[in-house]
Amino acid sequence: MTGPADFETIRYETSSDRVATITLNRPEVLNAFNRQMCEEVRAAWRLVKDDPEVNAAVLRAEGDRAFCAGLDTKSSYGQPDDIWNHEDPGELLSPKWQKVWKPVVCAVQGICTAGAMYFLNESDVVICSSDATFFDSHVTYGMVSALEPVGMMRRIGLAHTLRMALSGNDERVTAATALQIGLVTEVVDRPVLWERAHEIAAGIAAKPSAATQGTVRAIWDSLDRPYRAAMEQGLIYTRVGNPIGMAEVAENPPTRTEPRLR
Repeated sequence: MTGPADFETIRYETSSDRVATITLNRPEVLNAFNRQMCEEVRAAWRLVKDDPEVNAAVLRAEGDRAFCAGLDTKSSYGQPDDIWNHEDPGELLSPKWQKVWKPVVCAVQGICTAGAMYFLNESDVVICSSDATFFDSHVTYGMVSALEPVGMMRRIGLAHTLRMALSGNDERVTAATALQIGLVTEVVDRPVLWERAHEIAAGIAAKPSAATQGTVRAIWDSLDRPYRAAMEQGLIYTRVGNPIGMAEVAENPPTRTEPRLR
């Protein structure tokens, strides 16, 4: 893998199979994000978006204890003095806010709490290791949990989101439960987590990017539209993406392989 070396809180690497890998790299603080990490993650998403040699991305984190513990409360985030100019850190962390439609595979290990849900909410495929635990600590510390649950409801529904948001530190969702409720789609042993995430991303990246990006955008856009409007908008995306993707397949037919059972 290769990548720029000017990031301090994350690593950014690309590989010949058209996968970009973003690694959160503050394990000493459980990969909690500060202003610098948010800005570096935003810059990384822009690299993913603009690189024609990248068709998919993996989001992962260093360390065994945690994927991410949310906002680093011991480090000032540095909001503007004008309260009406305050921003949600999730906007910087979000590939969708940055208009990145290349598929994102997220690999979670250890603790995943509070603001870490921004990453899960904005990923297209989420897998985890068997030691992963998920919880929302906001209410335990007297804070309203109002942002992360919005995205979480779209992934696991109202009932599971409310239970997680209101339980605070009292209850943790295990990897097995996360799989059951749809928070993740696969649970693997910790030693193979990164390998498996890359395998999934590489498989996606091998498809025409016009098709995979159009699919991601059509599905995510549908969440903000009534059913009929979403269907009409989706038809437009097929008209835009299909000619490009199908021409690419005609020129380079896919290798026939035995389908993987899941």
